Amino acid sequence: MQPALNRSIDNMAWPPLVHRVIRTVRSRNLFQRGQHILAAISGGPDSVALLSILHHLRLSWELTLSAVHCNYGLRGAESEEDQKFVESFCKGLGVPIHVRRVEFHTGRRKTSLQAEARDLRYRVMQEISEQCGVDRIALGHTADDQAETVLLWMLRGAGLTGLSGMPAFRDNKIIRPLYDTKRQEVLAYLGTTELSFREDSSNFTPHYLRNRIRREVIPILNRLVPSGVDALCKLADICREDDRCLEQQVETLSSSAVKRRSAGGWTIDYSFLLELPHAFQRRCIRNLFRKNDDQFRSPSIRTVDRIIHLASKREAGSSLDVKGGRVVVDDRRLQFVPLQTWEISQAGHPHGRCQELLSVPGELIWSGTGQRLQVQQQACIPIGAALALGKNRILVDADRVSQPLMVRNWLPGDRFHPSGMGGHSKKLQDFFMDLKIPIAARSLIPLVVAPEGILWVVGYRQDGRWAPTAATKRWLVFTSDNPTLREGTD
Repeated sequence: MQPALNRSIDNMAWPPLVHRVIRTVRSRNLFQRGQHILAAISGGPDSVALLSILHHLRLSWELTLSAVHCNYGLRGAESEEDQKFVESFCKGLGVPIHVRRVEFHTGRRKTSLQAEARDLRYRVMQEISEQCGVDRIALGHTADDQAETVLLWMLRGAGLTGLSGMPAFRDNKIIRPLYDTKRQEVLAYLGTTELSFREDSSNFTPHYLRNRIRREVIPILNRLVPSGVDALCKLADICREDDRCLEQQVETLSSSAVKRRSAGGWTIDYSFLLELPHAFQRRCIRNLFRKNDDQFRSPSIRTVDRIIHLASKREAGSSLDVKGGRVVVDDRRLQFVPLQTWEISQAGHPHGRCQELLSVPGELIWSGTGQRLQVQQQACIPIGAALALGKNRILVDADRVSQPLMVRNWLPGDRFHPSGMGGHSKKLQDFFMDLKIPIAARSLIPLVVAPEGILWVVGYRQDGRWAPTAATKRWLVFTSDNPTLREGTD
């Protein structure tokens, strides 16, 4: 251990920014003496300054330092040079570094490239943190980054949670020691200490809104209000405190009305939910989803409002597909059933063949969704019966199809002729894709099938080939109730 006198002399020689960071660490309780810190380093000015400052503190704070670098390979040779620079910089400091080459998913991207990179980066950091017994993961975000984030969320019409921006300390693991430091201070520190850094060329493209805010909006803001960045950071801190207070209040109010289920499912008494102020309704639904997300993300405000509208109708059996599962209304509750639970209800074989015989007349309960399916044969249809047709009731010409009738899940290669398409056929897989039905949910939807082909995609569309005509003498009347998905086990 370094003698106290020498440590004191070293402290006096520290650049001013180091002392600024120490004040942030202490005031926001970011880390403690003797802890192991994993610093994310891209090679850019902020991350280079961060690791350098933590290296200054290493002896006096008895810290164990490690670094992590993600190479996405998106900028070709430039990405490789970034990695070489970072490895050389860490070697000079004597800091062990973990380098990970990160691959992006192929196919249609559901999120932006930046969002996907961020998620992958956090996943890598968390994995290394668990493997190495790290106490804190340090990121190089500055006060300018916070101001940009607040402006971005303002332009998206965000509420308090969005306007809270990035916290200095998150999940008892992620810390931002440069939280109270401006970008110009970082550049001045690098100039004083003669430290080089890399510039990411993607930071200069106007394709990303954040870049335009950084290079066009922030300079104007600083000319109009020199303390604009400070004001936006203060706004974020105020919004975060207010947001936390409201979160705690909603959590206390809703705790007795919410029941957690296995695999991330939950139920809530919708009468209780609808009695809350609308702002609390939104917070309650968002919190239920956020607690099941590994990144603590919530659905969009549009999805949240659709869920609240679903509850307000109080129609047992009505449902809404959302990311990760389905929200279903029963006689008194709103429940979220995760995709995993749907798969389990299919006896662990969601994509295997599952079929049951449907006698005429007869009924059965479809195991995938709990729907009751019924069929009856009639020689004549009562006046007005056709008007009662809908997604849960269809008519089929009994003389144009034979038996036995089966109810089964869909299989690859299934085709049918959806009514209303002029006799054209369509792959069932494409039909499901057009309706944006989640992949894991498709195998739960029952199909009524005769030897001639599919008669009905239950709850969605019948096959137009077997619909009654003016010459029809006998009808098969098929009915179903709305799906009532099973809850997970407590």
